Amino acid sequence: MSLWGGRFTGEIDQFFAAYNASFRFDRRLIFADLKACAVQARALGRAGVLNESEVEAIVTGLAKITTLAGEPGYLDRPEFAATEDVHSFIEGRLVELIGPAGYKLHTGRSRNDQVAVATRLYLREEIDQLLVRLRETRQALIDLADRYRNAPIPGYTHLQKAQPVLFAHYLLAYFQMLSRDAARFAEIRHRVNTLPLGSGALAGTNFPVDRQWMAEQLGFEAVTRNSLDAVSDRDYLIEFTGAASLTMMHLSRLAEDFIIYATQEFGLLKLGDRISTGSSLMPQKKNPDSLELIRGKAARVFGHHSALLTLAKGLPLAYNKDFQEDKEALFDTLDTLNSSLIVTTTVLGNVELDAPRAAAAAIRDYTNATDLADYLVRRGLEFRKAHEIVGRIVVHAIGRGVELAQLTIDELREFSTLIEDDLFKAISLEQSLAGKAMVGGTSPVQVDAELERARDSLIDQ
Repeated sequence: MSLWGGRFTGEIDQFFAAYNASFRFDRRLIFADLKACAVQARALGRAGVLNESEVEAIVTGLAKITTLAGEPGYLDRPEFAATEDVHSFIEGRLVELIGPAGYKLHTGRSRNDQVAVATRLYLREEIDQLLVRLRETRQALIDLADRYRNAPIPGYTHLQKAQPVLFAHYLLAYFQMLSRDAARFAEIRHRVNTLPLGSGALAGTNFPVDRQWMAEQLGFEAVTRNSLDAVSDRDYLIEFTGAASLTMMHLSRLAEDFIIYATQEFGLLKLGDRISTGSSLMPQKKNPDSLELIRGKAARVFGHHSALLTLAKGLPLAYNKDFQEDKEALFDTLDTLNSSLIVTTTVLGNVELDAPRAAAAAIRDYTNATDLADYLVRRGLEFRKAHEIVGRIVVHAIGRGVELAQLTIDELREFSTLIEDDLFKAISLEQSLAGKAMVGGTSPVQVDAELERARDSLIDQ
């Protein structure tokens, strides 16, 4: 039986019925919906709307459906194919199990507040799992950083060599990004964790259900304060997909870095066989498909975020059926983000740094030019003049085809008499790194401290 058929005298067009149906995807909400249904039944009992035997029958029937829904293939049965949505599925099975008392469960409730509470329950649990995935990825970053704790690499700006940094310092940059992502999801979980049940279709309910009690039973922190808002806004889904987009952007940037660093031209990283594929034509190829897919799937999540914003932007209050389109965007965002985090974690455990090559690259191509300018500043020269002098020294070195440390003191003193024999120590790779000793810098002392701080932060979670 349809949840809404009494008003109609004609038959629904069968193509439209299929177009209107959502059970094939919103059935993912079934366990959240069943949990909320059980609390709805008890709340109706507490309000005197249902008697004790009716409440017991409904709750027992819902428990049976929960067991059946967990059995492999049950929801795929052919007789369920024409079901309109997960809500009508639950009511239909409940009536089959306990009889007409099953129809009483929907008293004072609409599918509008029913789907809202089920979606919030579902997303709340998914965020909890997502935070575990983020923790695992950040742990993998720490493990890789610790493995190459003192290994330098060239740092880049504009994809041009800039200054040496420690590989661990580079990896900890992504640790910070993903830590902020985790904090965002935790904040969103707080806003998701509000009970809309009891809002009815848009105006509230005529039955005296205790919404605060229902919230407590379902683990919600609060109840929604406006019934129109409760059933008609999906800002928490938009916010979630926005945060998911930021995380995918961070994963995509890491993937892009690794793709570049693993090329023969850079040669800084070696990707393991577990995270690479080959070419169907060229036998020598080892392709970074794991990383390219992460980079590509970021666009998919960005699209869902944009779609939800577009979906909601012109809808009048209160509920509109357009909101049926939010489920697939949410589900695919969750699937894509979770799988991308898993693959990123796997990549981090199956990559090697060519430490000797990276160290050699870190001090080539005048990456210590800023250290030379800073040396002159410490000798009393204004930085702008030091910058100009070092620029001319670099031009001279390029003309000779040598690095700064390969120039002689006499050559260097032609540009500034402030230069002494201690210059070469000041512009060495070791000193370039060690000198960045302020909080947040790439010196070994600071990086060691940040690694410990990062490790401790995961223990506290």
